[in-house]
Amino acid sequence: MDEREKLVEIDRPCAETVPRITDAQRDVLAERRRQVEAEGWTPEHDDAHVKSELAQAAASYALAGIRFELPWPSSWDFKWYKPATRRRNLVKAGALILAEIERLDRASLNPKDNNKGEWL
Repeated sequence: MDEREKLVEIDRPCAETVPRITDAQRDVLAERRRQVEAEGWTPEHDDAHVKSELAQAAASYALAGIRFELPWPSSWDFKWYKPATRRRNLVKAGALILAEIERLDRASLNPKDNNKGEWL
């Protein structure tokens, strides 16, 4: 085996070690897609929420049924808060966290939007 073949072999993961996507991961990604396609919460829309509103909404869903006082963003109409089952709430929370992380990543790529990356 030459050097190139050795590198290819080293880089080739074993089938047993390649994690398959879990139901939870699939559901969070599907919810994020639904948020974009059905609700219109596109990346451009998300980029306007620079005061951690997406993370606050995620926290509200993650804490639904656990905390009485929810950290729902004060600038958002409460009609958008639609709790469901514990698992469904966590899926919504995961999708909102994903949206916030992606927003932060986009903000970090644009130097003139430096103040839109972190609010603390």
